Amino acid sequence: MKFLAFGHKNILGKHWSTIEFTKDKELTKNGDCIIGVDSDFKLSELRQYLKKNKKIKIILKVDDLIDEITAEANPTFYNKHEMVIRRSDYIDQRTFAINASKSAHGIGRKLIEKMKDPQQKMEVFLE
Repeated sequence: MKFLAFGHKNILGKHWSTIEFTKDKELTKNGDCIIGVDSDFKLSELRQYLKKNKKIKIILKVDDLIDEITAEANPTFYNKHEMVIRRSDYIDQRTFAINASKSAHGIGRKLIEKMKDPQQKMEVFLE
């Protein structure tokens, strides 16, 4: 499964415990866990994916840069606007995955720098 997310000048990728993708097109610097905006994921597809997978791999691809996160699926995820990946085991309806191997702070800095360009596209693969 795959979806796209786009860059924004305010992407910081500094949060120590979460990563977030949002469908919002705008972002303030307070959203330091958000690494992609204007995401095109579909709730129905994500829920089907989560039903079939307990352990997941999330691959982030920006041009020739690749980063990878492993985590545990949250089958109760139910948010059509935001998708949060957490290093902790905290679950709410926005939580897509828990016990992740990385937070936004752990994502490669070159990849984060590229995502500061509003024209930049990120491919997010779920395996």
